[in-house]
Amino acid sequence: MLPVTKRVFYSAGVFTPARKRRRCVSSSVSPAPETNTGPGLLDSIPDDLVVSILCKLASTSRCPADFISVSMTCKRLKSLATCPYVLSRLSRKVIAIKAQNWSESAHRFLKRSADAGSLDACYTLGMIRFYCLQNRGNGASLMAKAAINSHAPALYSLAVIQFNGSGGSKNDKDLRAGVALCARAAFLGHVDALRELGHCLQDGYGVPRNISEGRRFLVQANARELAAVLSSGIEARSWLTLSQPQTHGCPLLSDFGCNVPAPETHPANRFLADWFALRGGDSPGDGLRLCSHGGCGRPEIRKHEFRRCSVCGVVNYCSRACQALDWKLRHKMACAPAEQGADGDGEGNVQNEGNVNGDNVPVVPMS
Repeated sequence: MLPVTKRVFYSAGVFTPARKRRRCVSSSVSPAPETNTGPGLLDSIPDDLVVSILCKLASTSRCPADFISVSMTCKRLKSLATCPYVLSRLSRKVIAIKAQNWSESAHRFLKRSADAGSLDACYTLGMIRFYCLQNRGNGASLMAKAAINSHAPALYSLAVIQFNGSGGSKNDKDLRAGVALCARAAFLGHVDALRELGHCLQDGYGVPRNISEGRRFLVQANARELAAVLSSGIEARSWLTLSQPQTHGCPLLSDFGCNVPAPETHPANRFLADWFALRGGDSPGDGLRLCSHGGCGRPEIRKHEFRRCSVCGVVNYCSRACQALDWKLRHKMACAPAEQGADGDGEGNVQNEGNVNGDNVPVVPMS
């Protein structure tokens, strides 16, 4: 006898064979054991080779996410990426933490990198603690740690602190110490320090007056900025034109017929600017002011610490270098004489009168 196949009758009048139900496997039955295929490719690479690769990544990453995403891949990479040897190689772009992302974990990351010997981490954390977290002593010591190891931005920042007496009173200014720190940073090729030192020599500010030597430093600052533009790969025709009023760019070589793009802002200065922008805009509070140069971000520590423009009385600067940059960038087109009787509440005024230096930025002595 032939086997009988069960059929199911649907309302549509079509007969279809019934499907057998699958038998449920009891949960008590253990799954088949996985076969061990041996260690993975990453596990077979020696630690010293992985550390070497991570060091290269730490020094060439373009943002913190590039480095952090790799270090979070597995426990082994996380352990090796946080070893002191790798953290000491971190570039300034890896530690470029944004102010809106600031947290205790970000603070620990910078602290651990600074303890490992990263000079950029020492400088950045020092600036954040000194100006943002108001921990003056610890912030200054971190910047000094970087400065001792010939970190040019740290040397220049300490020079600005000495020039302004930041963290103390007006009587705490040490002009000679500021000039010495500026000279060291200028020797290392720091453009702002070259410009600051040139103005100090021209004005006799903290150093015997020497106009010709000051002009030489200002021309050298311009030459270094030109070299930085050439090495950045920007097409020459985009800036090798006669200076015209612009809203973008920084025509520091206008004397020579060039419009040089604005220099890249250091992550520490960008953090300061964003930090205070998130907490009140142009004023840090208590009548204090921010440096009017957008790429600086430094705030006053005490009232009237920075100097104002004596012509318009609107802008104020922490240093001559910031005044020179902002004058070329925007203030030259916006500066207008203030009304008579305007309050001069600065400790000295930046006076825009005449063309007296090789940077084509009119500056006279400020006391």
